[in-house]
Amino acid sequence: MGGRFSWGRRLGCVVAASLVALMHAAPDTSAHPSHAAAAVSCAGTNTISFSPGLSPAPQRTRIGGSGAYSCLSTDPALGSGESSISGGGWNGCFFSDATTVERITWNTGEQTTVVYHVGTVQQVAGQAVVLIVGRVVKGKFKGRTVASPGLQLTLDPLKCASKGGVELITGPSTLVIV
Repeated sequence: MGGRFSWGRRLGCVVAASLVALMHAAPDTSAHPSHAAAAVSCAGTNTISFSPGLSPAPQRTRIGGSGAYSCLSTDPALGSGESSISGGGWNGCFFSDATTVERITWNTGEQTTVVYHVGTVQQVAGQAVVLIVGRVVKGKFKGRTVASPGLQLTLDPLKCASKGGVELITGPSTLVIV
């Protein structure tokens, strides 16, 4: 039980820290009243691949993947989105310094491109707890801040130390646009 409590507590701290960072990084919407009510909160899953696979020591990697979300928004027409994820940088099982681009296509047909420059990947009980913060650079919600905390499962925590490393993580994720 103690390990599970510690893991949940760490995840809660990571999510809480992400939301605090998100609120401090949020743009001032008073100059853009038409965007003031455009916040979106989504829950879904992401699958991310790393080439080469993640190992204990950081190395240059390429990142690819996809996401699918169900959303709540002040825009009643917006209810879901699917995304493609790409990027690269220095990544390892305990460290991440990468730039990632997520291209989201909403159920309305509109698109959003998010660039994530700030990110942390923490290994908790052998699983990747991911927190990335970025900015919408194109499309719907342009200029808005985005946070995407989630728990991606390596499915085989010992694989990090293996020759090929962790090539794929998947699991629940959130997408918060303010």
